[in-house]
Amino acid sequence: MVAAVAASSSFYQVPTSSSSASAKASRGVPPNSLDVRGIVAKAASSPGGMQVKANARAIPKINDTKVGLQTDVEEDAASTAQRTSYDQLPDWSMLLAAIRTIFLAAEKQWTLLDSKTRRPDTLADASGVGKLVENGLVHRQNFSIRSYEIGADQKASIEALMNHFQETSLNHCKCIGLMHGGFGCTPEMTRRNLIWVVTKMLVHVERYPLWGDVVQINTWISSSGKNGMQRDWHVHDRQTGLTIMRGTSVWVMINKHTRRLSKMPEEVRAELAPFFAERDAVLDEDSRKLPKLDDDSAGYVRRGLTPHWNDLDVNQHVNNVKYVGWILELCQM
Repeated sequence: MVAAVAASSSFYQVPTSSSSASAKASRGVPPNSLDVRGIVAKAASSPGGMQVKANARAIPKINDTKVGLQTDVEEDAASTAQRTSYDQLPDWSMLLAAIRTIFLAAEKQWTLLDSKTRRPDTLADASGVGKLVENGLVHRQNFSIRSYEIGADQKASIEALMNHFQETSLNHCKCIGLMHGGFGCTPEMTRRNLIWVVTKMLVHVERYPLWGDVVQINTWISSSGKNGMQRDWHVHDRQTGLTIMRGTSVWVMINKHTRRLSKMPEEVRAELAPFFAERDAVLDEDSRKLPKLDDDSAGYVRRGLTPHWNDLDVNQHVNNVKYVGWILELCQM
C-alpha cells in the first residue's frame, strides 16, 4: 500500500496545504479543524463519491518550543479527478514494446544455442584452424562442404577436397610453429632459402561428399628417407564416421632462388623430428610409374598454357592443386 501511494505521488499532482485549505473553506470546512495523523479512506454518503482523510502528526520544534499543527482533509474522488494531470503519466506502450523486443531477442538466442546443442554434427570447426590431438602429433579439422565447392551433381570436386588437404596442412604447421617465410618452413629453412615442394601424391576416394556434409580431416607428418617428409590425410564423414578419402604424399626441399633440389640439413631435421608421428601411411605405396607423355601418347594435349597470377602461391610457384584443376579442365574439353 505504501509503495502504491509513493508511486501514485510521482504521477498525480499533490495539493498544497494552501490549496487544501481554500478547497475546504469553499465547502464550509474551517481550516483549523484539519488533523493530519495518517491515511484513512471510507465510503462517502453521496453515491459514487469517496471521502479521504489524510492524517499525519508532526510536532516540530522552533527555538525549543513545540509547535502543533492539526489538519483534517476530506475530499471527494470527483474533485480529486479534476486536479489530476493525465499528461504527466509515462508512455506505457513504449515501455511494453521495449520489454517485448528484449524477450523476443532472448528467445531467438536461446533457440540458436539449443539448436547447436542438439545438432553438433552440423557444425564445422568453430575456430577455423582445427586442433592438435593424439599428444599433439595429429592435426584435426572439420569442413562444411560449401555451395561453391560442388559441381552440377551437388558433390564436392577432387580439387575442392585437395584444397582441404592443403588447408589442414598449413593450419597444422601454424599450430606447431612452422610458418617462417613459406608454407611449412622452419627457421633454419628460412635462413637457407629452402621451401617445400610435393613430388608424389596418392589419393583414394571412397565417395564424394555432398553439399552441406561436414567432413573431418586428420593429418600428420613423418620422415621419408634421408631428405624427404611424408604427410598423410584421413577424411571421415563427421556424422557417420565412415571414411571418405585417404591421401599420402612425399615432400622434398628446393632452393627458393635456384629452384634446385636440396638435401635436408641436420638443423632442419632436428626442428622437424619432434613432430614426426610414428604411423604407417594410410595408403600402400604404388610402385607404378607414370609413363612419359608426348603428343602421340597423351590422350589430351593443350599448348600455350600460361600460369596466371592467381595460380601462384606464396612460394611463387604453381600450387599442386592448380595442376589438378588444369587436368580436370583439359579432360572436359
